[in-house]
Amino acid sequence: MSDEASAAEGPGVLAGRVRSALESGDLDAIRDLLDPDARWGAPEGPGDDDCRNRDEVIAWWAGARAAGVRAVVTEVTVGTGTLLVGLEVTGPPAAREAGGAAGRWQVLTVKGDRIADIRGFDDRAIAAARAGVPA
Repeated sequence: MSDEASAAEGPGVLAGRVRSALESGDLDAIRDLLDPDARWGAPEGPGDDDCRNRDEVIAWWAGARAAGVRAVVTEVTVGTGTLLVGLEVTGPPAAREAGGAAGRWQVLTVKGDRIADIRGFDDRAIAAARAGVPA
């Protein structure tokens, strides 16, 4: 297989792995996708309140799951060095205020075959612009 074909297949394969891991809620599968130094935080980050490594990211996910937060994947769109992940989230106060579910989007920055950075957004258009994918 040519390098061009490998590069074109890589993001799609990673996108499928991300969708599968998030849909299953399998924290080990999610952990396997993360760079050891992966960060997760607000759109304006990196910041002091970010998760600073994959263990902190997984601890946050585990705490959210224990608190009853669940997410359904609504999209995984491949950008250049990014993935835009759409989620329908239930359980947190913001979702209850929105009538039971709230749309959330995450921009995942990819380094090799791992996720190096995650930024969370409440607005798809803003997230899509950050990810470099069509709104």
